[in-house]
Amino acid sequence: MLTTIAGIPAHVLIIHAAVVFVPLLAVAAILYALVPRFRTYIGWAAVLLAIGGPLVAFLARQSGQNFKARLVAQGAPADFVAKIDKHQGYGDRTFWLSLGLGVFTLLLVALTLRGRRVSTWVTAVVGVVVIGLAVATGIYVFLTGDSGAHTVWDGALTG
Repeated sequence: MLTTIAGIPAHVLIIHAAVVFVPLLAVAAILYALVPRFRTYIGWAAVLLAIGGPLVAFLARQSGQNFKARLVAQGAPADFVAKIDKHQGYGDRTFWLSLGLGVFTLLLVALTLRGRRVSTWVTAVVGVVVIGLAVATGIYVFLTGDSGAHTVWDGALTG
């Protein structure tokens, strides 16, 4: 599954979608949770991003595992594989956090649909969980991308 696209490792193409859609999910989820008057305007986007963000994070994770296996099979040095392992750990956490964020964002949207009679404290608790997951997801998107960039580029331009 997903090893190359037009001869290029799929991971290097798919990560760009994850870098865009997962942070957009985090921003939309925070806005949806904190600014109730925006909900009618961004609800549809929050729902689409709650599905699409984790999906592209999953695809990035799977393609990254395939890319790593290919590099290991080609005899990548142990220190390089160690950097990939660190990057992979961040990527795994990013996927799981984005999945949790997606699920709780969908739950928050469902709880706040017009005509629903849900306790305010339930909505507030889910909103706090959404905000916490959004912040954690954003941090791990950064850590994943930063570790991946350092893995690829450290020494490449200077050495």
